[in-house]
Amino acid sequence: MRPRDPREPHRAATSLELFFDLVFVIAVSTAAVNLHHALVEAHVLDGVVSYLLVFFAIWWAWMNFTWFATSFDADDWLYRVLTIVQMGGVLVLAAGVGPAFHGDFTIPVVGYVIMRVAMVAQWLRASRGAGRTRRTTLMYALGIAVVQVYWLLTLLVPEGAFLVAFLIGVVLELAVPIIAERGANTPWHPHHITERYGLFTLILLGESLLASANAIIEALEDADALAPLIAIAVLTLVVTAALWWIYFWPPHHSAIGSLAQSIRYGYVHYVVFAAAGAFSAGVEVEIDALTHHSELTGPAAASTVTIPIALFVLGIWWIAIRAHADRVVNTVVPVGAVLVLLDALLPFPLALSAVILVAIVVVLVLRSPRSAGAPLPGQAR
Repeated sequence: MRPRDPREPHRAATSLELFFDLVFVIAVSTAAVNLHHALVEAHVLDGVVSYLLVFFAIWWAWMNFTWFATSFDADDWLYRVLTIVQMGGVLVLAAGVGPAFHGDFTIPVVGYVIMRVAMVAQWLRASRGAGRTRRTTLMYALGIAVVQVYWLLTLLVPEGAFLVAFLIGVVLELAVPIIAERGANTPWHPHHITERYGLFTLILLGESLLASANAIIEALEDADALAPLIAIAVLTLVVTAALWWIYFWPPHHSAIGSLAQSIRYGYVHYVVFAAAGAFSAGVEVEIDALTHHSELTGPAAASTVTIPIALFVLGIWWIAIRAHADRVVNTVVPVGAVLVLLDALLPFPLALSAVILVAIVVVLVLRSPRSAGAPLPGQAR
């Protein structure tokens, strides 16, 4: 298991990586469903906090495997088996999402530790042929192992102190790559790694498309709300398509040239991914509010849609668009995101958000390098 060449031509996601992502579809969907239930019951603070904690475990496990794979993917039988063990840990975590939303994180912690212990084995195996990055791989293995012991110990703390203990664990997890990479950096393939992020983004946006389909299903069963529900379905599709367009407009591979850029790109994606998952839950809240099945109505219900949209757009602008856009784009995108935030205070918030996002897309199309004969953002140069 030697380091992969970061300049390897035609490097693309493997079938194993795509198979690996499938279990995260289940975990993300379960987290979004539980967030939706918490919001419609007006348990906003508890629901959002639980969602953010659970989503951290989902995002961090996925991201660590993805960056490891771009550096050391050997695709032999042992690598595949260890990856499948990690997938089993994700399924255990997904099974514990519901209890986590009620304050019991035992099952999610156990599932998470299963994933991370398998990752320790991967790093130890990689260290044998890592060459100049041997110390780095060993630091990863040691750091991850120590933090997993900490996670198991958090199960012993009183319920009232768990949130503080969890946040300390988050800091420890985030610190491991920063400390480990201080020596020789593990090699990453910019096109491969950003393709993986793009594929996971598509998974998350797919949850929003599911919410759009659910609006149509509800419309067929509730003739009195037929027109509004169909409108929500159409607007959700428009918004989701606009988010896709905005995400894939910039050349993402150019955003991870240095270690600092890579850490920023990876860590800020937590906001982007969590926002995309929360958007689907927000659409479901809007559907329930419209059919009088939600205790959350008016601006509060609308905020469950507008806040995730704004955070998604601002996150992508900050890590990928900002450095590769002109003054017009760098004004329109963040201002548009702020306007989306304000939509919750106005009538027809989802419609207004859709109009604003379409306007952003129009600006991106007009300011695209294609008009100057250059490759589109994201294309090879």
